[in-house]
Amino acid sequence: MRYRSSYKRRKSSKSAWIVILGLLIGVGAYIFTSPTFEREDPIIKTKDNIYWNRRDPLLITISDNMALKSYKVEMSDGKNSVVIADELILEPNVKEKVIKVKYPNKAINGVMLNSKATQFKITITARDRSKWGFFRGNKTVKNIIVNIDYHRPDVNILSNSYSITQGGSALVVFQVKDDNLKDFYLKEGNKKFRVIPYKQEGYYASLIAWPFNQDHFSAKVVAEDMAGNRRVVNIPFYIVSRKYKTSWIKATDKFIDGKISDLAESNPQYALIEDRIAKLKAINEDMRRANEELIHKLASKIPQTMVEEWHIKPFYPLRNGKKVASYGDHRHYYYKDKSNEVSQSYHVGLDLASTKMATIISSNPGKVVFTENNGIYGNMPMIYHGMGLYTIYGHCSTILVQQDQEIEAGTPIAKTGMTGLALGDHLHFGVLVQGIEVRPEEWMDKRWIHNNIDKVFQEADKIIEDK
Repeated sequence: MRYRSSYKRRKSSKSAWIVILGLLIGVGAYIFTSPTFEREDPIIKTKDNIYWNRRDPLLITISDNMALKSYKVEMSDGKNSVVIADELILEPNVKEKVIKVKYPNKAINGVMLNSKATQFKITITARDRSKWGFFRGNKTVKNIIVNIDYHRPDVNILSNSYSITQGGSALVVFQVKDDNLKDFYLKEGNKKFRVIPYKQEGYYASLIAWPFNQDHFSAKVVAEDMAGNRRVVNIPFYIVSRKYKTSWIKATDKFIDGKISDLAESNPQYALIEDRIAKLKAINEDMRRANEELIHKLASKIPQTMVEEWHIKPFYPLRNGKKVASYGDHRHYYYKDKSNEVSQSYHVGLDLASTKMATIISSNPGKVVFTENNGIYGNMPMIYHGMGLYTIYGHCSTILVQQDQEIEAGTPIAKTGMTGLALGDHLHFGVLVQGIEVRPEEWMDKRWIHNNIDKVFQEADKIIEDK
């Protein structure tokens, strides 16, 4: 009987230990798998070494995969330290928080930081709501070095074109100086123009354009450093407004059933359109928009290699070429009656005609960047001449150059034709500055080039060489 009793006690004790062990394993498994006890540390998003102007608040982002609980920010000048932010986040499910760090201009708890210090250390501590670590949560501590910089970048306009005409181009050469420069560019409205290093470090040049269908123009150089200091300098152009031609064109059935239908049938996107007016709008507006977007994309690529000098000759692409259509022409298409306007478009080049299948030459050296068919422009070689200047040659019957070919001035590049949306044999000559169509007439004018390009570089060169 004693043996049985002892055996039962041992068996009961063993069972109890098994239950306890099972419970411990279960609790351990719960702790290691439950989101409540997650072990991922909060993230503090900031660089280890930054610049600050002390005027604007520093923005530091902290985040956690589950939820943030608190954060603290301490600033030290190397001798004294103050806590400038200490917050317990009451909302239970905040996964991200942007901390706005402001410089303490007053003493905190009797401690004042050295206002003349040029470098500070900021320590950020972030905790999450995890119950890991005996309910203390996960913690991240990050130290960052903050360099104080009050000075705005220096921007000096060395030389620029005296004037710019609506639809036209201009040139500016300038200098930017700052030990911690972050970004700089030319800006006109919402358009940023990329600048090209010129002659020496710190000097830059850029062509700029005024879109023909934009009434107002105001160009400036914008420079910003790593600390957020910013300088904006207006470029003193004399502004010349210009009115462009408006044309009313009758869209005949012959025109729609001919050229328009031919273009529509060559593209599966428009091939099934049967209604004449819908087909006209699709080609004249939608296809045109897609073709011009491609041109703009290609003409927005600006190599950033330093330019020692840049010379351009007047463009004269077609010998004895006669102008048959103007740049900037706003064309209104009507069907049967002038009151029934059915489509609109802008003509963003200059049409020139001479003899049938006449030879087109490049008046300036450059690199061929496109040699394919481009919808309404037909066979269309496109050439880059440096400084953000591109030329296009539309409606060609034959293209005589190859993609990526480097060509010299005087190189035959194509033959005129009537591919694309052309009703007669001619050349559509287009000029673009950083993706914006500009007046070809300016770039065909020797005097304009001398006054607005050559003289600007010459004036800038004298200043750079004297330094």
